[in-house]
Amino acid sequence: MAAQRRTSRTSRAARKRTWGPWRWAGYFVTLLIAGVLATQLYYFLQIGWWVRFDPQSTAFMRAAEARLRETDRNATLKHQWVPYDQISRNLKRAIIASEDANFVNHDGYEIDAMLGAWEKNQKKGRIVAGGSTLSQQLAKNLFLSSEKSYLRKAEEFTITWMLEFWMDKQRIFEIYLNSVEWGEGVFGAEAAARYYYGIPASKLSPWQAARLAVMLPRPRYFDTHRNSPYLAQRAGVIARRMGAAELPQ
Repeated sequence: MAAQRRTSRTSRAARKRTWGPWRWAGYFVTLLIAGVLATQLYYFLQIGWWVRFDPQSTAFMRAAEARLRETDRNATLKHQWVPYDQISRNLKRAIIASEDANFVNHDGYEIDAMLGAWEKNQKKGRIVAGGSTLSQQLAKNLFLSSEKSYLRKAEEFTITWMLEFWMDKQRIFEIYLNSVEWGEGVFGAEAAARYYYGIPASKLSPWQAARLAVMLPRPRYFDTHRNSPYLAQRAGVIARRMGAAELPQ
């Protein structure tokens, strides 16, 4: 029996030594695919959990906190979760008017906007636009980084499908409003309203809401450029559009 076991071990060792480069390549590709599938399963189950339970943090929040702690080890984020009905309808209308006018009607994607972004990127020779809906922005904020690449965009596309599969539009919007970045270390509508105006998110006026909505594509820039002429001009445009914005029910 001992001789048989030694022979068996010798045989397995010999087989390992005879693995060629293609077999090793196949082995690593299999591991890579398994890792990708496991990650997607984690995202899928996590989003399912968030249908009823509020996210405590996001990838963007964790990255911001790490960045702040490079200079201040005790730095913390400004963030306070509030229910959907405690956020001003003015802010909801302003964000939809500014970021995603067709939010309640699409299935998470706006193909025309994505094609427009693709054409702009081709002209510039680099990624400068994404054509993202609110659902896609939330997908990125929850799990991904701010890096611009087509691989990250593909992952964003997959996570967006998961969000739309699990959640209704109001829940997607509620999580978005409570997790989106509004300045250096400022996340969510409640923190933004108190940081910029000293009031709760439920009390935001149309003009205040319009200014906050305009800040979203470049929140840290506008945090330090609050008197930007563009910010005031664009807020006026959004304020005029807010009345036509359709909110999820």
